Amino acid sequence: MKPIVAIVGRPNVGKSAFFNRVTRTRNALVDNFPGVTRDRNLGNAVWDETEFTLVDTGGFVDSDEDDFAEQIRFQVRHAIEDADLIILVLDGKGGVSPFDTVLVDMLRSVTKPVLYAVNKIDGLEQEKQLYEFYDLGLDKLYPVSAEHGYGVPDFLDDLITALPTPIADPDASEDREVISLAVVGRPNVGKSSLINKILGHQRLLVSDVPGTTRDAIDSAHTVAGQPYLFIDTAGIRRKGKVSRKLEKFSIIKALRSLERCDVALIVIDAAEGVTEQDVGIAGYAYDRKCGCIFLLNKWDLVDKDGPGAKGLREQLQMNAKFLGFAPILTISARTGFRVNKIFDQVQAVYQQYSTRVGTGQVNRLFEQAIARNEPPMQKGKRLKFYYATQVTSKPPTFVCFVNYPEAVHFSYKRYLINQIRRGTGLDRTPLRLMFRQRTGRIEFGKKKRR
Repeated sequence: MKPIVAIVGRPNVGKSAFFNRVTRTRNALVDNFPGVTRDRNLGNAVWDETEFTLVDTGGFVDSDEDDFAEQIRFQVRHAIEDADLIILVLDGKGGVSPFDTVLVDMLRSVTKPVLYAVNKIDGLEQEKQLYEFYDLGLDKLYPVSAEHGYGVPDFLDDLITALPTPIADPDASEDREVISLAVVGRPNVGKSSLINKILGHQRLLVSDVPGTTRDAIDSAHTVAGQPYLFIDTAGIRRKGKVSRKLEKFSIIKALRSLERCDVALIVIDAAEGVTEQDVGIAGYAYDRKCGCIFLLNKWDLVDKDGPGAKGLREQLQMNAKFLGFAPILTISARTGFRVNKIFDQVQAVYQQYSTRVGTGQVNRLFEQAIARNEPPMQKGKRLKFYYATQVTSKPPTFVCFVNYPEAVHFSYKRYLINQIRRGTGLDRTPLRLMFRQRTGRIEFGKKKRR
């Protein structure tokens, strides 16, 4: 198991910028006002061939001015408990704050290594700004600049030296591939509550205030020996409702999470019914060709005199016909109702999503499909289908070589995809079918002349 390093500090000292610098990503949101990061954010880092997991946390404040202050303090303490090493980031430009004193006092009781980084020191001439931080009673301070990289290599040299020796995880499944699950949906439908219920603890912030989650947050979890990576995302609003720059960035990150997941868990508030916005989010997932499962959450709050599960399923299947292959499951993240059933569906979808079909079987399916229903003429010319094969999985992607690729009507393409589903049993995964131009080969259904 990789060692875990937690970054803590008061708001706006540059924790997220430092996180991005060390992980060489832009996974943590960065802006010039406090409170941007609320949840913990995880990322992989490597320095001098030593791997570790870096955890970014919300800004620690010892007051209740922020609506989320108490929850953020809870998350910071939780991150400190989970970590093998802690980095306290201080603001070299802003100087010592009372919140810094509280954090230093908290970390004095920690038995694991703690490194103190004074950020926003852009060069040797600015290191004099470290002097006042020695009043906190600290023996060693590291001058760094998360923005420009000054001092970061020396800091990381000492960090990897202080890390504990990695311990093998006896529960790890080395021979099983990690399945990535993106939990998406409009704001306040219960995405974070669902992940917290699955993980068994308060990993993510939960609030009735829409927009609590801003970053896309990764959580590793193992169920029955199968490792999963859960990606919680900011709620996706309608474009007309998105005005603040930060929220636009959050939505972009939510959409990107769909591009790196295997299966999207599309969470819908069953008590409110299926909305146009829910269908729009499903469309985002469909466009990115990930596996999809609809989760009708808050089933414990559904009006018993309402349409019921059958009615909601029919409504969803009618409004989101393009995801007719996606399973639908009723759950309650609050009570845990049928939450354990999610993994049965994920396994079924992922198995099909990662399936490969032999070329011989693919060509037989195409030959039979074309024999049953020949393609229409195009400008007086008949379409000829020569050869088909699966080129990739995740999702299963097929290429068919024809004489006029642009002449294949979308309705005939849909017919062929349905024939693939019927012949292979791939009824729970998206499929991709592309056409390429090829001439001079034997057409399906034609015998080679001797």
